[in-house]
Amino acid sequence: MELFWQIVYYAFTALYVYAALVVLTAILLENRNPVKTLGWIMIMILFPIVGIVLYIFLGQDLRRKKIIGNKLRFPNLNVSMRYSDEPERFAKVANLLSETDGAQVSGGNNVEVFTTGADAFKSLYNDIEGAKEHIHVEFYIIENDKLGNRFRELLERKAREGVRVRVIYDYLGGWKLPIAWRMSLKEAGAFIHPFLAADNFFKFTLLNYRNHRKLVVIDGKVAYTGGMNLAERYRWGNRLGLWRDTFVRVEGPAVHSMQYSFLVDWSFVDGRVVTDKKYYPELPYFENGERVQVVTSGPDSDWRNIMQGVVAAISRAEKEILIHTPYYMPPEPVMNALETAALSGVRVRVMIPERNDSKIVAAAGRSYIESLLRAGVEVYYYQHNFLHSKAIVIDGYLSIVGTANMDNRSYEQNFEIAAFVYGEKTARRLVEGFEADMESSRQLNVNLWRHRKWYKRYAESLARLFSPLL
Repeated sequence: MELFWQIVYYAFTALYVYAALVVLTAILLENRNPVKTLGWIMIMILFPIVGIVLYIFLGQDLRRKKIIGNKLRFPNLNVSMRYSDEPERFAKVANLLSETDGAQVSGGNNVEVFTTGADAFKSLYNDIEGAKEHIHVEFYIIENDKLGNRFRELLERKAREGVRVRVIYDYLGGWKLPIAWRMSLKEAGAFIHPFLAADNFFKFTLLNYRNHRKLVVIDGKVAYTGGMNLAERYRWGNRLGLWRDTFVRVEGPAVHSMQYSFLVDWSFVDGRVVTDKKYYPELPYFENGERVQVVTSGPDSDWRNIMQGVVAAISRAEKEILIHTPYYMPPEPVMNALETAALSGVRVRVMIPERNDSKIVAAAGRSYIESLLRAGVEVYYYQHNFLHSKAIVIDGYLSIVGTANMDNRSYEQNFEIAAFVYGEKTARRLVEGFEADMESSRQLNVNLWRHRKWYKRYAESLARLFSPLL
């Protein structure tokens, strides 16, 4: 019996050593930031078995592994590529995004901005009511509440009318969505799939990589994106109050790019490629419209597309930067760009919620604030309700509205989408919304902030260590 346990012991030790060597080799060959590499090596040394498990589920760098295979062949959409229409510094941003993501700039778009869930969903429902051909829906979270069920009933009715309805929801974000909710849609003739469902070991190891996109495309003619999920809290609130968010409705040539984004994701979850030209109908060109560049990013992209676009835009600011973000735990390039802009004389205003839906996230975020204040950034705490908006405005001209928070998870691990809008109309509307929100905010003072209780500062610094995982 003793010999048996010795064999088991040596076999287990050999298996562990082999697994550890494989993981350590993988970590080294990824050529990451040396600090991250050393961090994972230390975890492996200090917590041997737990370290391997953590790396498998949280540590893999999937940027070199294409979770989603080859992109669809983009149809000839006849979009405008006139970067020279932009001020030179913003043309550089557009060129960057074209190079990294293949994102096309399309002119002649009409962009409508919504800052309340009531207005956004009213408009969305009206457009869905008028759908004739197809409705494409993609959300990180779909709640089984009054709003979510009304949305489902509307989709079911349109499916019975013969409209092709496709729905993607994130497997982890939609874990509370009942089977009956999904089956009801299917029975009505709609198609619904989870993104990265953990139905085998490989996909289970990818639970850390989520589809955080919010996108609706109707008949290939109208599209919506922004920060809102399908949940009642955007209309009536929850324990944090009413959720303040930003959503945009787009008409014009940019809708083709948004349709393409959805169909790429659909080909992944459904296993069938959809390239029929009927999904890319002729679209109106609004003479006084704005140029829009639809950018996607994810852990399988060659570059950190949205983050690089944000850094490039911030770096080219000359007068003013406005930022809405519910979570501020930025990668170093973003943090440096913001602080450099402020130190160089650009007025930078950042608004974040005072209350948060995660205590550890809120604590980690607070640890980044002092360096902002020291650089001269104006930081505002949005009070009473919860700020979930993800919007940036540069010099009253370039607007970035989408699904990405200003944190490591959005820029490094999530599948995200953002609309880069070049024009004064959308920027003006977002600036108006920001300044209205200032009436419900308080500005932080650098001296008072420095003198917070020591134990609060300690807890925030401790939480910051885990910010790449949050």
